[in-house]
Amino acid sequence: MPTPEFILALREKVGTTRLWLSGSTAVVVRDGGDGEEVLLVRRADDGEWAPVAGIIDPGEHPHDAAVREVAEEAGVTAEVERLVWLTVTEVITYANGDETQYIDHVFRCRWVDGDPHPVDGEASEAAFFAVGALPAMSERHAEQVAVALANHPEARLG
Repeated sequence: MPTPEFILALREKVGTTRLWLSGSTAVVVRDGGDGEEVLLVRRADDGEWAPVAGIIDPGEHPHDAAVREVAEEAGVTAEVERLVWLTVTEVITYANGDETQYIDHVFRCRWVDGDPHPVDGEASEAAFFAVGALPAMSERHAEQVAVALANHPEARLG
């Protein structure tokens, strides 16, 4: 589902006013035989390649949201290894004028099972890419992937 029901209900009350939301990004990594591969989805809304990401539902733990989003968007089962980055996104303004900003929990995840494919309509493609052959991504998404691949023992803040 592209926009969760709780956000639609909020929008009825606050219009396009900026919403402060919690999000989870899952950088799913697997051993591709010749090195690590990263799961990326091509977003249906803007055609951009990106790690799987989504809004955390009320009461949902961020790591559970990451795993759920991977299954919903790419048809893959993954496990969270750890939080690698806690950050705040820039303000995002959608075509209809809605504004949001997210506290983003970026998780390094391990692939468990499944061949990637678009599931819920939020992605038009889903695939694993060798680390040395990643497609072009926005600076923000490339940085999320880089932080997850660096796999430092402490989470990056900010």
